[in-house]
Amino acid sequence: MTHQADGVRKGKDGRPRSPWALNDPLLTVYYDTEWGMPIRDERGLFERLSLEVFQSGLSWLTILRKRPNFRTAFADFDPDCVARFKATDLDRLMADPGIIRHRAKITATINNAQATIRLRASGGLVDLIWSYQPSTTPYPHTMAEVPTCSVESAALAARLRQEGFRFVGPTTMFALMEAIGMVDTHLVGSYRRGSSGLWGTSSPYS
Repeated sequence: MTHQADGVRKGKDGRPRSPWALNDPLLTVYYDTEWGMPIRDERGLFERLSLEVFQSGLSWLTILRKRPNFRTAFADFDPDCVARFKATDLDRLMADPGIIRHRAKITATINNAQATIRLRASGGLVDLIWSYQPSTTPYPHTMAEVPTCSVESAALAARLRQEGFRFVGPTTMFALMEAIGMVDTHLVGSYRRGSSGLWGTSSPYS
């Protein structure tokens, strides 16, 4: 892939976006309306964390297509409900073709709901995750320049593991940070660059 092809591309509406957002209409809608926007409520963060767990090793498009089924199967990602899931729920989920039937990821999600509840005694999941927001963000011009992890994502992953969370490696946590706007990896030139309101649209060094 050339650097030009790796940079922003215009969709049919003429708006420049990161190229992955044009691979499917569902990805375009997600990119335009959700990706990179701050999420600061516990249920919302638990859902994004859980979906990133299931995405590990798969495409995000696969997860988006199954997200309505995930929400139904996991009680709309209410941590209190998921934390109470029993062996019968595990059997139900393993038999559900509408989600990713991966036993370790399913049990990790139940475990992570329980860990989320425990965190409430010390500030909660929202405060913990957002405390790892970096002081700067990448300013990639091409997809080749987009990082896959960072010092902060590694530290967040280590802290979450310390708190009992599973399937929360540095790469998965960086993807979460991108998804919730903690870092802005919209390519420079994308019309969505800076949409989170947390970062500027272009590099201060350019």
